[in-house]
Amino acid sequence: MPHLSRRAQHVPPSPIRKLVPYAEEAKRRGKKVYHINIGQPDIETPEVMLQAYRNLDLKIIPYGHSAGLWEYREELVKYYARHDIQITSEEIVVTNGGSEAIIFAMMAIMDPGDEIIIPEPFYTNYNGFAVEAGVRIVPVTSKVEDGFKLPPIEEFRKKITSRTRVIMICNPNNPTGYVYTAEELEALRKLVLEKDLFLLSDEVYREFVYDGAKHLSVLNLEGVEDRVVMLDSISKRYSACGARVGCLVTHNREVLDAALRLGQARLCPATVEQIAAAAAVHTPDSYFETVIEEYKRRRDVVFEELGKIPGVVAHKPQGAFYTMVRLPVKDADEFAVWLLKDFDLDGETVMLAPANGFYATPGRGKDEVRIAFVLNVPSMKRSMEILRAALEVYPGRV
Repeated sequence: MPHLSRRAQHVPPSPIRKLVPYAEEAKRRGKKVYHINIGQPDIETPEVMLQAYRNLDLKIIPYGHSAGLWEYREELVKYYARHDIQITSEEIVVTNGGSEAIIFAMMAIMDPGDEIIIPEPFYTNYNGFAVEAGVRIVPVTSKVEDGFKLPPIEEFRKKITSRTRVIMICNPNNPTGYVYTAEELEALRKLVLEKDLFLLSDEVYREFVYDGAKHLSVLNLEGVEDRVVMLDSISKRYSACGARVGCLVTHNREVLDAALRLGQARLCPATVEQIAAAAAVHTPDSYFETVIEEYKRRRDVVFEELGKIPGVVAHKPQGAFYTMVRLPVKDADEFAVWLLKDFDLDGETVMLAPANGFYATPGRGKDEVRIAFVLNVPSMKRSMEILRAALEVYPGRV
């Protein structure tokens, strides 16, 4: 019988989604499952975006430009200007979600066998994107004890080889919630100049920063305009994960041309979703003020409850809506399955994302999980109460 491609065999399962069958079975048995494993907020999508869907008046839904509708790209220029990012509509390639933007960037910049250095833990799907592009992720490990700050720049330097083409960050970070400082970005700026590399930055969570932290875009770094690529998405900004609209933004014309050709191969991003996304650019500031305060409350109640659990190690994040937590267990994968199969507290349990899939270094994250602050405050508090009760009786506790 013919075998599958090596690519298909090596694409990893999502640690965020692979436990879904266990959760579905738990629900069939009557358990209530709190989903804090996936970045699907319960925040309402802005009304201005929903109205764009409701008011759609088209006789035909046509193909659009392969780089995205001009109308939407012009709106994006206004959006980024409000965040002190100066670009033109010709410097944007709209994509089917941020995922496609990352894949396009990898494929435009790197050849099969090239290497990309990424601080770990990182968004788990980077592993899959790298396999699709035929490139190798080289990790540099950040640690909870250091607040997941950028590892020393010398650690990056040690990893650079003749095949290294790119350094990539996520800022604010998924899964750690870390927000990179100006000093850290400056260190990366100097390194990519010195070693003649590209710098990719996934900036999906720019709106969500707390406690006086400030998001800084790599597009504002001076002297590296030709080697910086920013990747973005509306999924979390407008709580519209299913809309699947992202973009790749750069001043580098060659990268844009390559991304456009990749975009032509898939014809165009979704027309209706771009119309709605263009309307969403006019979401009032009051929406974000309310949402940011809500995420901060959720974060704070999670850490208040985590502080009551012996053996837990975590760092309160200043951005995004995730945290990486080290648990007093031998194997977080086994613990996450046990929670769904064998445990409940008054008929309720939680679904976690085991952290080993957020690392490229074998063995890393074995006792860690990612928690997403995507449910309302009472639900987040209850989830942590369930977690504490579970750890008190879990047979694999250490």
